[in-house]
This record gives sequence, structure tokens and C-alpha cells, in this order.
Amino acid sequence: QVQLVESGGGLVQPGGSLRLSCAASGFTFSNYVIHWYRQAPGKERELVAAITGAGGSTHYVDSLKGRFTISRDNAKNTVYLQMNSLKPEDTAVYYCKVTVRGVYYWGKGTLVTVSS
Repeated sequence: QVQLVESGGGLVQPGGSLRLSCAASGFTFSNYVIHWYRQAPGKERELVAAITGAGGSTHYVDSLKGRFTISRDNAKNTVYLQMNSLKPEDTAVYYCKVTVRGVYYWGKGTLVTVSS
């Protein structure tokens, strides 16, 4: 079955960096677009970034361009989200998502807390 497992979250000071990972299984990974979303406390889940199956095309929410970078390693069935210059407003649970044959699959998320 399709599974997505996020990791790499934690507590980081403002201005710091983290790299999140999303490990996938149960589908032909390189054929699918993978999305990163986040959900801050009391807010709706929002799209952060997306990457095509071969990794040749990426998309970012305008407000995060230049600070976040999405990438993937199809040999490892893993997508990454490099987050730099983190701000307190980046505090959220970060999720990855894939749509396989019309069905949305989500991981359980990884918590990122940006605080001094």
C-alpha cells in the first residue's frame, strides 16, 4: 500500500535551517508528483512546494521562494524540503502528499518549531 513517512522536523532558532525528508513506498515513485504542505496551529493546511516525477520541474508558493528548496532522489524514493532562514511563522506540521489513481495519500507529518 502507498505510504509516506516524513522526518527531520524539530526545534530550530530563527534564521536556522532544517531539511525534511519524505520516504515513499507502495507505488512507482518516479512517476508521480510529490507535494509538501504545512499546517500551522489554528490555520488551514497550505501548499508549500511540489516537484514532478523526474524532478525536472518544481513549484513554490511565492512567499517561500528563495528560502525553501524541494528536491528528490528517485533511487531512494525520497523527497526533500530544504528550509533556510527559518522564521517563527514557519512553525507548522509539514506533510507530504501524493495522488495515485485519483486517491490522495498523506503522511502523518513532522513538526517544525521555530523559536528562540
